[in-house]
Amino acid sequence: MMWSEDVQVIFGMNALLEALKSEKGMISKIVIAKGRGGEAVHRILNLAEKNDIPVEFRERGYLDRQVGEKIHQGVIGFRETFTYVTVDDVIANRHVDFNNNLILILDNITDPQNLGSLIRTAHCCGANGVIIPENRSAAVTAAVIKASAGAVCHTPVAMVVNLVHTIEHLKEKGFWIYGTDPASVNTMNTFDYKGHVGLVMGSEGRGMRPLIKKKCDFLLSVPMMGQIGSLNVSVVAGIVLYDILRAWGKV
Repeated sequence: MMWSEDVQVIFGMNALLEALKSEKGMISKIVIAKGRGGEAVHRILNLAEKNDIPVEFRERGYLDRQVGEKIHQGVIGFRETFTYVTVDDVIANRHVDFNNNLILILDNITDPQNLGSLIRTAHCCGANGVIIPENRSAAVTAAVIKASAGAVCHTPVAMVVNLVHTIEHLKEKGFWIYGTDPASVNTMNTFDYKGHVGLVMGSEGRGMRPLIKKKCDFLLSVPMMGQIGSLNVSVVAGIVLYDILRAWGKV
């Protein structure tokens, strides 16, 4: 059993530890490869006992079959499929130290590794949460949970049918929408980022869709000093998000 309609596999030490810390009642079972030890496994066992989660010790081949070719580090957990929240839930999740909301909006992010990294970056920068479209996007899967190092377990993610309408909704709520565009003459430090901020990131190859770009109030770029024309999308997101925090006096 690798997947069913209502069961998902979490694999990897960090992802499983974060899920255990944040999702009491969500993890239904943990499987550890026979002979697997170490401090992280000890912590997993303690949390499992604390939360009354059954633990099985199985041959490593069993774990391999659950995750395919992915690296599981000798531990997996079974949980309910990821639950998306509403956009208003994301808006309501403002960081306690912030006076304004900060939301990461993703368009055309189809690589699960990039999606996981972006959610991790958003979480580390104190963002309310992340918004992704139903189409033209990777969904939150076990691979995304692992790539986020478990940050998905602490970060609200909304999946919406129409990203344009969602941006319009955010504007009605007082958000300014910033989009990253390498062709923009305005670099990130051009702006003071006053008020609520929605930051749109597009894919490294195609960027944002044209209609999404038109809905942005401001387009900004990250200065490039080398001969390569682009950075990984999660790196760009981190640079811009920390520039917003700098402008807000938080770093």
